Amino acid sequence: MHRTAVFLLLAAALGAAERPFVIQVVDAQTGRGVPLVELRTINHRAWYTDSNGISAISDPWLSEHDVFFEIRSHGYAFDETLFDEPAKIVYVRPGGRVQLRIRRENIAERLYRITGAGIYVDSVTAGIPAPIKNPLLNGKVAGQDTVIAIPYNGGIYWFWGDTFGLADANFNVSGATSALPGDGGLDPELGVDLTYFVDESGFSKPMLPIGRPGPVWLEGLILVRDPSGRERLVATYTRQRKLGMAEERGVAVFDDAARVFRVLAQLPSTRSHRSSHPVRVTDGGRAYWYLYPNYRVADGWNAIQDARAYESYRCEKTGDAVRCGWRPNAPFLDAGEERKLVEKGLLPPEAALFPFVDVDTGRPGSFGMGSIAWNAYRKRWIMIAGSWGDVYYSEADAPQGPWRCAKRIVRHDKYNFYNVVHHPFFDKDGGRIIYFEGTYTQTFIDNARPTPLYDYNQIMYKLSLDDARLRFPASCAAPLPAAKVTQP
Repeated sequence: MHRTAVFLLLAAALGAAERPFVIQVVDAQTGRGVPLVELRTINHRAWYTDSNGISAISDPWLSEHDVFFEIRSHGYAFDETLFDEPAKIVYVRPGGRVQLRIRRENIAERLYRITGAGIYVDSVTAGIPAPIKNPLLNGKVAGQDTVIAIPYNGGIYWFWGDTFGLADANFNVSGATSALPGDGGLDPELGVDLTYFVDESGFSKPMLPIGRPGPVWLEGLILVRDPSGRERLVATYTRQRKLGMAEERGVAVFDDAARVFRVLAQLPSTRSHRSSHPVRVTDGGRAYWYLYPNYRVADGWNAIQDARAYESYRCEKTGDAVRCGWRPNAPFLDAGEERKLVEKGLLPPEAALFPFVDVDTGRPGSFGMGSIAWNAYRKRWIMIAGSWGDVYYSEADAPQGPWRCAKRIVRHDKYNFYNVVHHPFFDKDGGRIIYFEGTYTQTFIDNARPTPLYDYNQIMYKLSLDDARLRFPASCAAPLPAAKVTQP
């Protein structure tokens, strides 16, 4: 045979061998690819599906063999078993492809990873299209902790806490923008195209460089008009030396020209950092920003800078009576602090704002307040809150509660998923479909094994509020004693 022909045959054989074997794992209910599914061989070689549900397998020692794959994913179940494990034997060959169906146990559906490197690395390797512009690396970001976001200036502004790059770290807030769906932005079903604020090296830059020691973290975002009448993006923030009491608390305003935040005012450092997802509510004809369900400030330039203008909603026992109402310049109680008052007999259980009784177990929840929003479909306030890797859904007649019942909608096995947040600007069908995300991380979980690429990053979920499993008994709507119900 002519040497050229031999060379071409050899090149073709090598090219075929270089093509990966593709396993796609899909949700048996929706047919959509499922991210974060572990595929593990008997000798513990592991792959994790990307945001298309794709794993591209190219290890040559597996080629042209039947291979045992154990198949696991948080909140999903693979129903076939081998050796008492959820598993399947698959014949691996270069260029081949197989689709596996996995049953979703979670009420919410996992959609995609939003941040970090290699979001669609297996899809790119296999030549499968990805919906976002930067499927491999964006802003040189490898990991990001805790998101807050708000529509502003014609787009969506996103900010995170500690951010790690391939060889860098940013402990002074990172940020990005994206276009709104319907105005050039992606449908939230598909993904979020982030444009990072970057430094000269292309890495995600510090967004609140205040020049004092310790990490700087934003808590929440609000929109307030300044004295000239111009709408401004304002954030509450803390500066920390360590977890616990903040060394510095304050309010910062976004400088649109410089594309960074500037400190506007400082507030007393009376508590630790707590993520916030403020909502604007009109009560008694006056507009407020509810930084937390039970903590608010009037929507005004001067008010947000004055610690005395902030007020908390509290229920207190006076003699035989329980009185609930807004109290100016008073600290708010989180769910854990409120539970302690109930345990000590200082607050009747029926007066608690955050009992969060799990409707499946009948036991009180161990989690705190989460992000809230008025939902037109349910015609109630809704909350998405996290608890050591689990995510719960709750409802109330007023933003301050009472949040009596909760339903688990996401489960993670021995893995954390904290600071979850619902994005109302992505809601669909009049609020019937909502989207929320959280930080997927091994942090604070003993002996958790970090998931490559996914760990310390944000993952988006979708929840259908017409799901029959989200029905609550009538007792969940019982009002507080002397509580005033407000509407947005």
